[in-house]
Amino acid sequence: MPTPFLLAGYPDRFPGVYHRIRFLCGDMTVFLDLGEGHTHMIVRNIELPRARKAGRAKRVWCPEDLAPAGGLSSDRDTAFAQAAAELLAREEIETISGDYLLPLLFVHMLERRGITVRFDADLGRVDRRTKDDWEVQQLRTAQQHTEAAIRYAYDLIADASVRDGVLHHDGGPLTSERLRAMIAIYLLERSCASPNDCIVAPGRVGSDCHHRGEGPLRVNEPIIIDVFPMHTASRYWGDCTRTLVRGDANPLLARMHEHVVEAKAAAIAACRVGQSGAAVHQAVLDVFNREGYHIGLPPDDAPDDLVFYPHGTGHGIGLECHEPPILDSLCGDLVNGDALTIEPGLYCKALGGVRVEDMVIARPDGCENLNELPEGLWWA
Repeated sequence: MPTPFLLAGYPDRFPGVYHRIRFLCGDMTVFLDLGEGHTHMIVRNIELPRARKAGRAKRVWCPEDLAPAGGLSSDRDTAFAQAAAELLAREEIETISGDYLLPLLFVHMLERRGITVRFDADLGRVDRRTKDDWEVQQLRTAQQHTEAAIRYAYDLIADASVRDGVLHHDGGPLTSERLRAMIAIYLLERSCASPNDCIVAPGRVGSDCHHRGEGPLRVNEPIIIDVFPMHTASRYWGDCTRTLVRGDANPLLARMHEHVVEAKAAAIAACRVGQSGAAVHQAVLDVFNREGYHIGLPPDDAPDDLVFYPHGTGHGIGLECHEPPILDSLCGDLVNGDALTIEPGLYCKALGGVRVEDMVIARPDGCENLNELPEGLWWA
C-alpha cells in the first residue's frame, strides 16, 4: 500500500499544493492523501465554504476542528502544523511522505507526535508532468497572451523611427528597459504577471543567453525577445522567444538563425511519448555539430566570432516556468502530456544571439505545438 502523503504551503507559492486543490487562497493550506480515497484538506475557517465547493478533498477541516489537547499555537502556520499532526495521530498514521517543499515546521511538529516523515523526490513534481486537458487549455491561453505580447513588441519595433541607427518611440530612444516595461504593462492589462521580468536583449548583449538586456535597440542588430508570464487566473505559465532584426541581418547571424530554426524543427520532430528528452536534445546537437558550432560555453581564450550553444534544448512548464523534465543529455523518457519548451539558440560575442522557442505537448504520435508566431528575423 502506498505511503500516505502530505502537502503543505501557501497555494499561490507552492505549486504542488495548488495542483491538488486548484483554488487560490492567501493562507497556509494542507492536503493529505491517506490512501483509498481518504483525502483531507485543512484551511482557515473563512475558507471552508470555498474549499468544500472546490471538491478536491473528501473531508475539509479548519485548524480549530483539530486542536490538540494542549490547544493551538497563536502562530497561524504553527497551528496548521499542529492540526495536521493531530489529524494523522487520530488516523493512527505512523509514516507520511512529504515533497521537496514541505516546511520544516511540519516535519518538526509531526515528529514530535511520533510520526515519521519520509522525503519523496517525485511527489509534487513527477505527477505534475502529465497535463490533463484542462491544464493544456490553461497553457494554451497563457501562450496566446505571451505571443500577443511579442507581437506587440514587434509592432513597436516596426513602427519606431530611426535616428543615427537607434530606434525611437514616443520622443525618446526605444531601449531594452523601456520595451520590457511596456511588455509588462501590456501583460498586466491581460491578467498576466511577469514576476521574473522578460528578456529584450539587443546586439552583443544577447550573446549572454540569460541577460535581461540593456541599452538602446538599433537597426541591423539582433533583438532577442523572450517573454514568460504567468496567467494569474490559472497560475499556468507561457514561454516564447523570437529573435528580430529590423533592417539587414549580418550574413553570419542569418545563417545562425537558419540553423536554429532547423534545429528547433528537428527537436520537435523527435518529441514524442517514450522518446527520451536526451534524444530530443541530441537532435539539436546533430544540426549544430554538422555546422561546426561549439557546444558548451566558449573557452576563455575563444575569439569573439566563435558561435556556441551553451544550454539545453528546453524544459518542462506548467505551474512553474521551469519544471521537470530538463531537455539535456541526462533527460529520461517523455510522458504523455509533458508540456515542454523547445528553445535552441546560437550565440556569438561579436554579434549577439539567436533563440527561437515554442511550447509543445508530448503525445504518443508526436507533439502538439501551441505556437503560431512567425519564426523569421522579420515578419513584414
